[in-house]
Amino acid sequence: MSMDTAERARGRTWSALPRRRAPRPRPVAFTLRVPLGRRTRLIVLAVAVLGPLAAWWLLSVSGLVKPALYLPTPPATLRAGLDMLSTGQLYSDAAASMGRVGVGFGLAVAVSVPLGIVMGSFATGWSLFEPVIGLLRYLPAAAFIPLLIIWLGLDEEPKIAVIFLGTFFFNTLMTADVVRGVPVALIDVSYTLGARTGDILRKVIIPHSLPGMIDAVRVNAAAAWSFVVVAELIAAQSGLGYRINRLSRLTQVDRIFAVLVVIGVIGLAIDIALRILRDRIGRWL
Repeated sequence: MSMDTAERARGRTWSALPRRRAPRPRPVAFTLRVPLGRRTRLIVLAVAVLGPLAAWWLLSVSGLVKPALYLPTPPATLRAGLDMLSTGQLYSDAAASMGRVGVGFGLAVAVSVPLGIVMGSFATGWSLFEPVIGLLRYLPAAAFIPLLIIWLGLDEEPKIAVIFLGTFFFNTLMTADVVRGVPVALIDVSYTLGARTGDILRKVIIPHSLPGMIDAVRVNAAAAWSFVVVAELIAAQSGLGYRINRLSRLTQVDRIFAVLVVIGVIGLAIDIALRILRDRIGRWL
């Protein structure tokens, strides 16, 4: 800038900036990243629970679904559920489904978590396993049912295998992504301080990744309950999925809704338990 230009700039009179109104106070519920108070949280929770319930009830009595038998009201669903509970039917079916999910998804977690840690920690592991897992995860688990029946028969093994195949690949990749998110600076500092690879895995990578890995398990636990319904179509004699299939043949829609509510309650209980575990384990993050 020349001397003449600089002098003209110093002597120039700049116009005042436009005046802006002071920001109006914003409700806490609509403010970014602000924790809710106890009262607000309870109100939001009540709306989240009662809102869908009220919408379901209104839709049931509105006459939009005909015949009305195909969309029972919440009280009718409750009565059907209590009737199934009184006969012990829901207990036995829930226990059978929980056992299958526990074994199938438990095996998937037991294999996918170590494999995901290897893939996320070592470039060699990622290059070796990611192409195959990335391909296989797009194959629907239900498409393997005919092969699983041929290979494993009609007992519990194919049902457990469907749940395993439906959750293993996604949980592996999600675990690997969490591990890959560990800051490289932490690993470099650990090497600088003399830590060995095994020490870094045990004391840096796994503790830092553990809350995220539990979140991955939470997400895929919901998928496991979706696959158990499919799995129980394979010559099952018990289970919530089996019960839904049997009730659909008899058009007992109120009982189908009752079974769906039971699945939702069990899934919610598992999700809450995993969230509590994550919060207690990952206090340092």
